[in-house]
Amino acid sequence: MKKRIILAGGSGFLGNALAKKFIQRDCEVVVLTRSPRERGDGVEEIFWDAKSLGEWAKFVDGAEVVINLAGKSVDCRYTEANRKAIIASRVDSTRGLGEAIAKCKRPPRVWLNASSATLYKHTFNTPMDEEGEVGATAEAKDEFSIEVIREWERALNEARTPNTRKVAMRITLVFGRDGGVFPVLRRLARLGLGGKMGGGRQFVSWIHQEDFCRAVEWLIIHDDMSGPVNFAAPNPLPNHETMKLIREACGAPFGLPAEEWMLEVGAFFLRTETELLIKSRYVVPGKLLASGFKFQFPELRGALADLSK
Repeated sequence: MKKRIILAGGSGFLGNALAKKFIQRDCEVVVLTRSPRERGDGVEEIFWDAKSLGEWAKFVDGAEVVINLAGKSVDCRYTEANRKAIIASRVDSTRGLGEAIAKCKRPPRVWLNASSATLYKHTFNTPMDEEGEVGATAEAKDEFSIEVIREWERALNEARTPNTRKVAMRITLVFGRDGGVFPVLRRLARLGLGGKMGGGRQFVSWIHQEDFCRAVEWLIIHDDMSGPVNFAAPNPLPNHETMKLIREACGAPFGLPAEEWMLEVGAFFLRTETELLIKSRYVVPGKLLASGFKFQFPELRGALADLSK
């Protein structure tokens, strides 16, 4: 019998990448989504409202793995309505999955729940592994983001699933060809706008899409790994170095810098927040490295060369 993999909220960039990987491994892949559709790749999509128990729960019973990627995008203005939706989409989906797993006669062996490495303190000097300091910093304007992640991980930790190992995936920026942040930064670079952002000292932590998928598979088979795990390449770089490498990869001869006040204006018109650009995320993969995981793309230059093929 094929191993069943549940991808909750799995119709986006990361969900599609994982679905493709698991289909290649001859697994049964079930995506829980608000808008199910017929697919020709062997993946079955099932309706769920991302909060309450329904018919979808029967697919969780007997599954090998549950991976929860659900959550409203934070690439928006933090209005009161958006704040409520961002928190609810993460907390409700996590609680709903916890309830479904708790009722299983054959509960999943492991539950990987998305989280964010934005939880760690804004810093220019201290690499943050899973033991790193967490909390908000006024300079980074990240108080709301920290609140979201704490509520998100609390919902996971409080779920009563004694027979299911739980992992909080503290994800950094995932670089992929067809999704994530790389296509956006590549487009800016090609338009001549790929200079440093703000002060340029803020660290950018990232992971190649392939290493993201490989890390998920690694965590599934390593039963001794639980709790928070950083999904980050081992060599984060300051923003000004990151943008320089992106310009080189795109063949862009120059990149106009964007001062912080310019970012504020641009964020207003693009209906997003500057925190996504100015916070220094100096995150390293402590647990993955200690467990023996080998990154295929540990350096950004190599990752960009692969993505630019």
